[in-house]
Amino acid sequence: MTTIAELIVTALAEHGVRQVWGVVGDALNPVTDAIRREERIEWIGVRHEEAGAFAAGAQAQLTEDLAVCMGTVGPGAVHLLNGLYDARKSHAPVLAVVGQVPREDIGSDFFQEVDNRAVFADVACFNEMLTSPEQLPHLLERAASTALAERGVAVLTVPGDVGGMDVPDDTPVPRFARPAPIAAADLDDVRRVASVLSAAAKVTLLVGIGARHARTEVLELADRLKAPMVLSLKAKDGFDDDNPFEIGQSGLIGNPATKQAFDDCDVLVMVGTDFPYRDFLPTGKTVVQLDSRGSHVGRRTPVDHALVGDSRLTLQALLPLLEAKADAGHLDSTRTSYAKWQERQSHLTDPGYDRKPRGLLRRKVDNPDSRIRPELLAAVVDRHAAQDAVFTTDTGMSTVWLSRFVRMTGTRRLLGSYNLGSMANAMPQALGAQALDRSRQVVAFCGDGGLSMLLGDLITAVSHDLPVKLVVFDNGRLGMVKLEMEQVGLPEFGTVLHNPDFAAVARAMGMHGVRVEDPHDVDAAVQEAFAHPGPALLDVVTNADEVAVPPKPTLEQGWGFAIAKSKEFLTSPE
Repeated sequence: MTTIAELIVTALAEHGVRQVWGVVGDALNPVTDAIRREERIEWIGVRHEEAGAFAAGAQAQLTEDLAVCMGTVGPGAVHLLNGLYDARKSHAPVLAVVGQVPREDIGSDFFQEVDNRAVFADVACFNEMLTSPEQLPHLLERAASTALAERGVAVLTVPGDVGGMDVPDDTPVPRFARPAPIAAADLDDVRRVASVLSAAAKVTLLVGIGARHARTEVLELADRLKAPMVLSLKAKDGFDDDNPFEIGQSGLIGNPATKQAFDDCDVLVMVGTDFPYRDFLPTGKTVVQLDSRGSHVGRRTPVDHALVGDSRLTLQALLPLLEAKADAGHLDSTRTSYAKWQERQSHLTDPGYDRKPRGLLRRKVDNPDSRIRPELLAAVVDRHAAQDAVFTTDTGMSTVWLSRFVRMTGTRRLLGSYNLGSMANAMPQALGAQALDRSRQVVAFCGDGGLSMLLGDLITAVSHDLPVKLVVFDNGRLGMVKLEMEQVGLPEFGTVLHNPDFAAVARAMGMHGVRVEDPHDVDAAVQEAFAHPGPALLDVVTNADEVAVPPKPTLEQGWGFAIAKSKEFLTSPE
């Protein structure tokens, strides 16, 4: 006889699932025991279920296929929630198998009982409980197929007395449906957009991760229109490399060229992006938005012409209708501005910057102790990382430094909590990426606040032989929060972190650990960490007062910093 748990695990293995992430526990013991006996699936036991959910979400984003995490009854299930929200907002197909108290105890406020239907109601596109063998295979098929079709989270609850139940001998192994085929936007809409673009003098593109598979077509569109290309952060993955139209990111991580490109254009074309920061988008422009999800069109800025369809197929239909523009003035001007900004930024990556004439004034303002500038660290990592490395970043200042100084060249990939904006995502996402391919380099840009939040899962990297490289921007601060406070004139409060020596902590857990406090030691330390064959943590003590200047600082922001700094000076202890 085959049990419910065995049938679930066999179905996952047949689909191609190779790892399951979670923490073992009573309600799911039949399931994890079935995994123990299934050679095609590796159980990766994490120290916190949230880390497992983040890891599964990372795998789903990289493979564009189903990934699986598990949490047992009550607290184990609840701990999954944050990582599952990240998967939901990243459109990652994840199946969460969660435990529940035995059926006879449901509704009695039994020990550890929580209402899974209520807990996961908002995060899940499928949320049902398996209570009998007769519900197989269709309930599991619905769960996985819904996650794949809607690119979201499916939650399947299994009570503690159900997993070990036998299923009838003739029960087929559940099989999961693939999503519907993609299609181009309506041809009449495409023709109207072609007329708009042909008549426009200056066009700017805002390109997102939804166009990653349409790289060739997007580059041809930019060439035909002589249009500068602003990239969302996620679109660095796919459009950073060998792109003569790219001018970086917008928003707080942006630069003056992107603001110029928005301000000066007649038509803004948004391709495969749900860029959320309305204040940075231009007003008074004709807006074209191409997105595979009609629900995304117009929710960030008013749209004059909507194209709902696959970006690659739609652009293939649009391009033959466009004549190449001759005037490249708009493109050349913004590209020149971008190059000048990059040159100014590059000065900060010199380990001797603070001792040279051009760095003396800035050192007095923001780095009197000559601490390591995070720009230097990011640039060195970029220089030594593999051309097929997978990068993950924590939410906060570490993402700023990656966006500005790491290029997604070659076949590099990029992951982060860029829609949910959670702390503590970089390390567990790196674990997920590394488990897919232990021979591929995976580099996590970790904030000290983010890393310490799920610090226990450093052990997971060691115990499961996951050779991740964790680069810690150790500035003793919740850096982005500090910046947010100072921009509006508040002194920083509650942002100071009393950190341990993270390298020593890593070594205590069996991981290779290196700590760096001198700018001139950064290059050698990065090479040492990357050369280590197993998991390695690089703890770099960086400047806490480094300021990521917005694309065009406002007078209010300037006054805010001045007021905040005066308050910090007056209230700081002697």
